[in-house]
Amino acid sequence: MSASSSYSPADAIIAALQDIVGSDKVRVDEEVLSTHGRDWTKAYSPAPTAVVFPRTLEEVQAIVKQANALQFAIVPSGGRTGLSGGAVAMNGEVVVSFDYMNHISNFNPIDRTVVCQAGVVTEQLQEFATEQGLFYPVDFASAGSSQIGGNIATNAGGIKVIRYGMTRDWVAGLKVVTGAGEVLDLNRGLLKNNAGYDLRQLFVGAEGTLGLIVEATMQLTRPPKDLTAFVLGVNDFSGIMNLFNRFQAEMDLTAFEFFSEQALQKVIAHSGLARPFPDACPYYALLEFERLNDATEAQAMALFGDCVEEGWVLDGVMSQSLEQLGNLWRLREDISETISKWTPYKNDISTVISKVPDFLVAVEELVSAAYPNFEIIWFGHIGDGNLHLNILKPDEMDKDEFFEKCAKVSTGVFEIVQRYGGSVSAEHGVGLLKKNYLEYSRSPVEVALMKQVKQVFDPNGVMNPGKIFD
Repeated sequence: MSASSSYSPADAIIAALQDIVGSDKVRVDEEVLSTHGRDWTKAYSPAPTAVVFPRTLEEVQAIVKQANALQFAIVPSGGRTGLSGGAVAMNGEVVVSFDYMNHISNFNPIDRTVVCQAGVVTEQLQEFATEQGLFYPVDFASAGSSQIGGNIATNAGGIKVIRYGMTRDWVAGLKVVTGAGEVLDLNRGLLKNNAGYDLRQLFVGAEGTLGLIVEATMQLTRPPKDLTAFVLGVNDFSGIMNLFNRFQAEMDLTAFEFFSEQALQKVIAHSGLARPFPDACPYYALLEFERLNDATEAQAMALFGDCVEEGWVLDGVMSQSLEQLGNLWRLREDISETISKWTPYKNDISTVISKVPDFLVAVEELVSAAYPNFEIIWFGHIGDGNLHLNILKPDEMDKDEFFEKCAKVSTGVFEIVQRYGGSVSAEHGVGLLKKNYLEYSRSPVEVALMKQVKQVFDPNGVMNPGKIFD
């Protein structure tokens, strides 16, 4: 019998949690249940039994042991900025929030490492690194509210993957409580450690299904110098790829993003930002690099000129100040927040970079043919092959009807993903939203092995049940 269908009575669960953390750190009021029982997905209604706010590793361990003893399920809650339903509690689970475990400690300037509790906000770590003259490079629009534990649990990517990689590349060590209630101290900040399996990496991207991440040793690096960005208008997607290949061959880019004219229109109307240049273009590329010296700037401008001569670029602008750099980035980074009022149906998909143009065309043709009256917003991280497809809900359409219609075309989208050897979830995880489509990216043998790994770390199935697979 699964943990989600064999709960003890709610009052017994709540009493056990209060014994561990105190009555003031167990909340059952409707507002807190609703807020902490969901993420940014809007397709599910939260219904947790309680939200518990531990403050120490020992309290987390005690909560997990009680979950096994009383047979209740746990859903970990960080900044709740996920887009796959991985932090949704809709079957009476207990939500474990890490809001009070938000301390940074043990900074080591020689190793360039710092220890973060799971509830440390991404921007908090970024600012701490800056204060030390260093840099934490994993960055995305939700950095002001997402938490490090959640970033690790979903292996968050973001806008600088082309240069710095995903979150897993910056996790030097982890302390976790497994689904069985055991505490593991994994890797302990070592750069070289080939003593058997690296269990740390199993917990990165596991979406809280194996255990709870309580503490992480994070790696920092040197800060980039004088970041500078181009926004370039492009006529078609092949032009974007030509731009990428040309610049990437001669410069070390820190980011290479794209967005459509439709996305730009939404952001401008919402934010009041100015267009990057007067004439509209079908697509835009945003590429960023370090302006190390005058020679770097001259090289970038020469490459820009070459791309204009080739007919790949219709117009462009290069940032001349930090303020302009920030405003150019907002044209891309503000898209998700801007379109949220349309209750978008989102697909976070990827393939290898060389296949991106044909991949995007195939997906766009499918969705446009199926729903010619739906507005489609494209943006993504071309530098790592990750595309974000957003279908906007018409104002007059009911939410449930809209998601039902979109779900019907998802199978076709994921068949294209499979055909191109891609992933149904590039950076937001599987959660509830993508679990029925996992087979399009993972073989039956892989899924079977994942389930066996789950059984090893979480034998009673108390950790985030129903996420990734049933």
